Amino acid sequence: MFTDRRTYTDFLANVLADRLKQLQALGLIRRRGTGRGATYALTEKGLDLLPAMLELVSWSARHDRHTAAPPDFVARIRRDREAVATALRKNLRRGYGLD
Repeated sequence: MFTDRRTYTDFLANVLADRLKQLQALGLIRRRGTGRGATYALTEKGLDLLPAMLELVSWSARHDRHTAAPPDFVARIRRDREAVATALRKNLRRGYGLD
């Protein structure tokens, strides 16, 4: 399928660019800057997905023995998902300059 690393890398870059455009079109992320220096940040709509994402992390820890989710983070989610979501949302909002 791929004849050299450059072709493979170009393919991955195109897939990433397409996914980022889709997320932007859905209003989940916004782009800052142009070209290679562009960065992406979650919007308020994207931040509202945090509870669902935390549930996926918890589900993964239950059903995938190879999950990359750190056990201490999973334990925090299981103890108090809302507190974890609130703390993450606060840190992300601050980092994205949304507060």
